[in-house]
Amino acid sequence: MPIKRYKPTTPARRGASVIDYSSLSKKKPEKSLVISLPTHAGRNNQGKITVRHQGSGNKQMYRVIDFKRNKYDREAKVIALEYDPNRTPFIALLQYSDGEKRYIIAPEGLHTGDVVLSKQGQAPIKPGNTMPLEYIPTGVAVHNIEVQPGKGGRMVRSAGMVAIVQSTEGAYTQVKMPSGEVRLFSKNALATVGQVSNSDYRNVRLGKAGRMRHRGVRPSVTGKSMNPVDHPHGGGEGHQPIGLKGPKSVYGKKVMGIKTRKRTTSNRFIIKKRKKRK
Repeated sequence: MPIKRYKPTTPARRGASVIDYSSLSKKKPEKSLVISLPTHAGRNNQGKITVRHQGSGNKQMYRVIDFKRNKYDREAKVIALEYDPNRTPFIALLQYSDGEKRYIIAPEGLHTGDVVLSKQGQAPIKPGNTMPLEYIPTGVAVHNIEVQPGKGGRMVRSAGMVAIVQSTEGAYTQVKMPSGEVRLFSKNALATVGQVSNSDYRNVRLGKAGRMRHRGVRPSVTGKSMNPVDHPHGGGEGHQPIGLKGPKSVYGKKVMGIKTRKRTTSNRFIIKKRKKRK
């Protein structure tokens, strides 16, 4: 999708850009595939803020996406490409030969009227087709990859993302991830051919704070700009240095040099780490 830029008619318009949605369908979302999406503004059942910087935002309906692609050996026709406010890529509305409709993440190159297929065996290598990794040739771009076979696609689902199949040996397939990491997946795990759509999403410039507020994101400021009651760094005349005890979070815990992650998962499926230079 091309990027649409505006003339600087106002300070907010200067430098702002949007995705050109002219090629997407203008129809309303499929009623049977839409559920309500309540907003909580980061508050729990007591009304207390548990997640900061959330609130307001435009009202949205959630589109139910078929990440499993488990309707095998039945062709589906793309009847619409639509915008989804809940994710960065576009979505495609499929209609199967038995009349059932489902949403999927739309890959680049998929157009209205195209036919896609999901198989547990070999299928044509074209955007939108889904099959196990063992049947996808080396060097083919894929997305929506299952981590556990049958659980649905979990990885490589964001706008413009693409993974590359490298080889299949034994029970596993090596896949190079968008981060550069090379890891193993079960050769029976399903993956969809093609790159995720809306690759220009990363080039959009919001231009004004209001567009972020429409997304439900409230402003954030540094701790030293707050009062002592609001943050450990707050207070004082003007902006003061943090001090010898080191930076703290808003909850009073140390935030630099302290390990906070609990590594419960194994790294045995990672062949090459993403942070390795070679």
